Order: sequence, then structure tokens, then C-alpha cells
Amino acid sequence: MSSRCLDAAAALLLCLGAWGAEARTLRVCADPNNLPFSNRRGEGFENKIAELLAHELNATLVYTWRAQRRGFLRETLNAERCDVVIGIPAELESVGTTRPYYRSAYVFVTRDNEPRIASFDDPALRHKTLGVQLIGDDGWNTPPAHALTRRGIVENIRGYTLYGDYREPNPTARIITAVAHGEIDVALAWGPLGGYFAALEHPALQVSPVKPLDEPGLPMAWDISMAVRKDDRARLSEMDALLVRLRPEIDAILAEYHVPRLPSAPGSLDTKP
Repeated sequence: MSSRCLDAAAALLLCLGAWGAEARTLRVCADPNNLPFSNRRGEGFENKIAELLAHELNATLVYTWRAQRRGFLRETLNAERCDVVIGIPAELESVGTTRPYYRSAYVFVTRDNEPRIASFDDPALRHKTLGVQLIGDDGWNTPPAHALTRRGIVENIRGYTLYGDYREPNPTARIITAVAHGEIDVALAWGPLGGYFAALEHPALQVSPVKPLDEPGLPMAWDISMAVRKDDRARLSEMDALLVRLRPEIDAILAEYHVPRLPSAPGSLDTKP
């Protein structure tokens, strides 16, 4: 082979090497067993949104898996083991958060042959067996549990840990299947979880947002954003732009997973230009 051909071949290899070095990856941290949000098989709606983002960026999607418990952000995103977390409460101080891409609320879940619960002040709540979610090993209560306690509704409550038995598939579904099986009459659960698992039951269970949503001192509805590291301003701007451009596709994914959605809160990040 002539020296000219060798030079051309070397140049081609250099170009191919440079292209490979520039190929993008989208590094996402997620829980491997947390439907409807994410799992290792990519079956959650946050998995689908991550795939959508990666496709739009022409990037390879790479996961770092960790159970979403205390220390999750510290040991994943802020330890630079990934660059994006798909679902985080908006304006969380320890990270940079994008504009919200949905807003949801806690919900009442009941069997389809029973009257819907109108609000926390519905007299029926005093006579039914209620399931509420608890957070952490210390049994810290969620806002709906506090709302019931304020009204003196305590004797007919059963607690279900938010995380469930992590050794089982779909550990967070337990509070919803308890309604379907007649173990409790009403579940008070975070909206995306309630909507998804209620739709899987046969017949499907009824789901409606709790009321009032503005219980004093107890937020019942939350804007949900994506998270990047606090100093990663370029990636934050890129994710914000993607959320605007891909809004219809993301909304379709949320609808497919029966995520109950509310209008964005007045003055939320979703209104920023």
C-alpha cells in the first residue's frame, strides 16, 4: 500500500475515533423496582420519558440504579454517578430543577361499586377502613394521614409503608390491591401510584384527587420536575428546552400510565419563558 493510502487510512481512523469520542450518553439515576415510575426492565413512565429524551438528543441512555430512599440524590446525582433524575419535586434546594412537566396530587382510591369520597370532611371516612401511606422506618406520616388526624379520624386507619416490601415486584402497589381485595375501603395514595395500579385492577378502581388540596400546612399537590446538579446550568437549560419541545409526547406518556394531573400552580416554574 502506498504511503498516500496509508495516510488516508490513518486520517479516516482519526475521524472515526473523534466521532466516537463525541457520541453522547444520557446518564440517568433511577430506582430499579418502583413502578409506575421506573424499574430495571424500563417499564415505568420515567423510563419512557428518559428514552424519549435520549432519542431527541441522539444519545445512548445509561442508567445508574439505586433504591430511591434517604440519601438517593447525595449518592447518585450529586456524587456525579449520573446527570439527570427524571422525577423530583420542583424547586428542591439540593439540586437544580427544571420547569415542572406535570402536577399531581394525593388521591382517594375506592372500589367501583361504592360512592366516591367527596373530601376529607366526608362523613363516610369515619365509618370506613382507610389505608394511608407512611414514609420511612419511623412511620412518618404523609399529608393525608395528618389531615385525617386533624379531624379525629384515627381508629379506622391502617398504615402502609410508601416503599412496601422491596423484595417483591411492585412493592408500592400493596395499598391499592388492599382496596381491590376488600381489606380496606379507601386508600389515600400519591396520585401517579394510585392512578396506575387502580387501572390494573379488574374491575378498575375509582380514583379522585383529595379535597381540599390546600389543607393549611399540608400540601396535597406537587409540581414535578427533572433534576440536574445545581451548578450544571447548561444541562438545565437543555432539559428545559426539551420539556417544552416534547410536551405533547410527555403528556401522552403520562396519560398512558393514568397519572392524575392538575393544572400547574400559579407562579410555578412551568410559567417561565
